[in-house]
Amino acid sequence: MTDSGLTTNDEMAFEQSLVLVVSSARQAAGRSVNLMHVVSCWLIGRQVVEQEQNGRGRADYGKRVVEIASQILTMNFGAGYSVTNIKNFRSFFLMFKEMGIGQALPDLFGEQIGQTMPDQSSYVLPTNLSWSHYERLIRVHDDTARMWYMQEAAREQWDYRTLGRNISSQYYYRMMQTPSEVRSEVEQEMHQLTAEYERHKLEYLKNPIVAEFLGLPPDKSFTESRLEDVIISHLQHFILEMGKGYAFVARQKHIKTDMGDYYIDLVFYNYILKFFLLIDLKTEQITYQDVGQMDLYVRMFDELKCTEGDNPTIGLVLCADTSRDLARFSILKESKQIFAAKYLTYLPTEEELRKEIEEQKAIFALTNK
Repeated sequence: MTDSGLTTNDEMAFEQSLVLVVSSARQAAGRSVNLMHVVSCWLIGRQVVEQEQNGRGRADYGKRVVEIASQILTMNFGAGYSVTNIKNFRSFFLMFKEMGIGQALPDLFGEQIGQTMPDQSSYVLPTNLSWSHYERLIRVHDDTARMWYMQEAAREQWDYRTLGRNISSQYYYRMMQTPSEVRSEVEQEMHQLTAEYERHKLEYLKNPIVAEFLGLPPDKSFTESRLEDVIISHLQHFILEMGKGYAFVARQKHIKTDMGDYYIDLVFYNYILKFFLLIDLKTEQITYQDVGQMDLYVRMFDELKCTEGDNPTIGLVLCADTSRDLARFSILKESKQIFAAKYLTYLPTEEELRKEIEEQKAIFALTNK
């Protein structure tokens, strides 16, 4: 008997029942968000296609329809309805229109929408996959592989990151080429490599796509440590106060690619020198992946954001520690647009500061030979 008057077994059963209530409710809420989001994307795609058909196949008319749809939805609902996203909704409908989503529509979206659906009334698309799953599936060009991945993701309840990794590693083709008696080895390896994703199946609720659909601001703060937040805040003020000509553009700038969502910690524009400055903070020693990621950001800004008269974008990776080898053997050595710098979380002594300056000068020299 415990102090509460309950036996140990009673307390354990009580705890388990409370956890079950909340976890079940969260899972149900997640499934509802998935379903509504997927249905809305499918319907938007269908309406865009039907409107395009009014233009009798004219390419310029189709392009205009997509742009108008993006403008209307963005004006009414904010982020999440870019031209790229509308094109994805259109592709989603075209790829899966034969499967249908009819049964749920009359009650969820009103009789008018429900009555315009085809005769098929069953919801044959899996209801436990999110839009993030389908967004990845529409980039699979092999119809057979796409259907296999969709069915396996639904049956095994794969996290969307698990699905993405399996597609990228050609899991379907490897399974098909493996004799049936030893396929379990390939499957077991896949489960080991994706175990971390599967432990956090509700993480997609923090995904910007879901946040935008629910009308919430896409905020990455839940994944950033207090240290990162403080450094970025101080750096933002420091650049604006000390850097002549700098104007603040964005914090946690959302970059969407076919590889996933990325965030640039700080973006500035210098209106005197006419260039963008991108700053990304890393709380560990710099890696070649960090450099490659910044190279991606810089190239995207050069192509998509810079206008006539702008100078090349500059990228700065601010990290807990730099690397001589990375400075010598990575693109840092050749690039005139990407730099790495080290930050300290304490006030160094005079001797420590002298050594640090010499070290960083040596690294800088390696990247600027």
